[in-house]
Amino acid sequence: MFSGAFTAIVTPFKDGRVDEEALKKLIRYNVDGGVSGLVPCGTTGESPTLSHEEHKRVIELTVTEVAGQVKVIAGTGSNSTDEAIELTRFARSVHADAGLMVTPYYNKPTQEGLFQHFSAVASAVDLPIVVYNIQARTAVNIENSTMERLSRIPNIVGVKEASGSILQMSEVIRLCGPDFDVLSGDDQMTFPLMALGGKGVISVVTNIVPHKMTALVQHVLDGNIEQARAVHFEIYELCQAMFIETNPIPIKAALALMGKVQMEYRLPLCPPAPANLDKLRTVLEKYQIL
Repeated sequence: MFSGAFTAIVTPFKDGRVDEEALKKLIRYNVDGGVSGLVPCGTTGESPTLSHEEHKRVIELTVTEVAGQVKVIAGTGSNSTDEAIELTRFARSVHADAGLMVTPYYNKPTQEGLFQHFSAVASAVDLPIVVYNIQARTAVNIENSTMERLSRIPNIVGVKEASGSILQMSEVIRLCGPDFDVLSGDDQMTFPLMALGGKGVISVVTNIVPHKMTALVQHVLDGNIEQARAVHFEIYELCQAMFIETNPIPIKAALALMGKVQMEYRLPLCPPAPANLDKLRTVLEKYQIL
């Protein structure tokens, strides 16, 4: 159902508000860059600091702006199951193609709690769901046996895998089968994951170079492994630079240096340290992005 390069799009701010015009231009830049879809209101979109009204508005604006040209996997996760259901219902009502649901954070649920959380949303809302597994942000890893159980629920169709473990990713692909879409949650892991049978990536770096990651993913899907490997190493340093500080600090700074958004964040996120901003600028100049 979902294969390709999907942009985890940033949420631009201006004077404390969502900068809708900048967001529309960024959406168009990514669509024109060939991405398979957009993911608004994820971690990269600073979703924890968006009000419910802003969250819903960003999803609706994204769906409207792409006008069916690419798919929209809307961030609808929460550490409250009821809230996740509400956001997922909204995403369905505005015709998003799927909901991206992060593992509940802070609560630190058991594996059974995780299963019940995702299955409750899946049974409440008739919308495809992509699970987002990222222990580094949530304190809990979705174990492979739990992911296998979740994959048997008809509208849980895939996972954004950001566990950092290639062994776990390999086992998820083996256990869940070819119809379950395993997408990388880490740009640098895209090529090795796809070599194992992954379907693509929900990407940070595509915000600035959508054509590059799109080319890498398409090469693998077409069986052109040598070409994909070449692109992997070509953009490797750029991908590393996007995590010189906590995501989405570097990617939003990069977009600001490119003149596409304001370098504006919501606390507790803040602009990068001057030394890191200089390093980021150097990498962008090396790649002739500025």
